[in-house]
Amino acid sequence: MTAVEAALDKKGLEPVLLDVSAEASYTDHILIISARSDRHAQAIADGIRAEVRARFGRSPRGVEGNTRDGQWALLDYGDLIIHVFYHPLREFYDLESLWSEARTVELKIPAESRFRPQDAYAM
Repeated sequence: MTAVEAALDKKGLEPVLLDVSAEASYTDHILIISARSDRHAQAIADGIRAEVRARFGRSPRGVEGNTRDGQWALLDYGDLIIHVFYHPLREFYDLESLWSEARTVELKIPAESRFRPQDAYAM
């Protein structure tokens, strides 16, 4: 939940937490978050890394994607894999559909962190 809170603090959009423990052997949960731009994706990923480090002293085992100027970042904490996507890229890759068998963990998401379809081209 720390990663979700950190993403929301950085104005991340539509976080989805999937429990893939029954479907995957390499992780228990996958967190997917949308960003409004490539810089926003970077800020969210950096915010999550800083908060997890501050609270638990943990750094990701691996980081993929281009977190400095890219539209996607992956943070691998072993039991939790985090994907931060520029929203159109998230829609393109549609990881939620790939993990359709996984249980979605219920999150309390504030209204301002919901993605509205009319915002799709306003980014």
